[in-house]
Amino acid sequence: MSASSLVPVELHPLVPFLPENARVLMLGSFPPKRERWCMDFFYPNWQNDMWRIMGLVFHDDKDRFADVPHRRFVQERIEAFLRQKGIALYDTATAVRRLKDNASDKFLEVVEPTDLPALFERVPQCCAVVATGQKAVETFCNVMEVEPPRVGGFTPFAHAGRQMRFYRMPSSSRAYPLALSDKAAAYASLFRQEGIL
Repeated sequence: MSASSLVPVELHPLVPFLPENARVLMLGSFPPKRERWCMDFFYPNWQNDMWRIMGLVFHDDKDRFADVPHRRFVQERIEAFLRQKGIALYDTATAVRRLKDNASDKFLEVVEPTDLPALFERVPQCCAVVATGQKAVETFCNVMEVEPPRVGGFTPFAHAGRQMRFYRMPSSSRAYPLALSDKAAAYASLFRQEGIL
């Protein structure tokens, strides 16, 4: 019996967020432990910069989706924005083990990857998939047998007759050594290429 088999398996606590008009599907790895959440949605950790990146990219305001005095993100505002722009969200794993008691992807063991083809069927207008960190990139590439692109770039791939693009973006985690403004610039480039910005 391996040491990891003694670690309990966590199941994904959220359902995929899939607006009907979604043209871009953003995939992280797996949510942090619930005690780190400030809302019941994706990228819920106040220390994660995804919603600050989105605020900068689309509104030139890193706090556009934040309630700063209460150190939380405003889920209703985020969901309305995502629906308006046609951006879907989920993760590349539906079951994981945390090999260390932290939020680092490095210590996540993917027990069950997401059924990505089934997810694609639910977003028929989507032609761009975005991985937002190294573990998400690795899991996606393993499942879909796609070559990983460089950070900030994309690899074309085809699925069920659909020509698609797989983007690799800088992680929104503060552990990723890149300034917030530089991360926002990389995401802005992606959304411009996809005609959303």
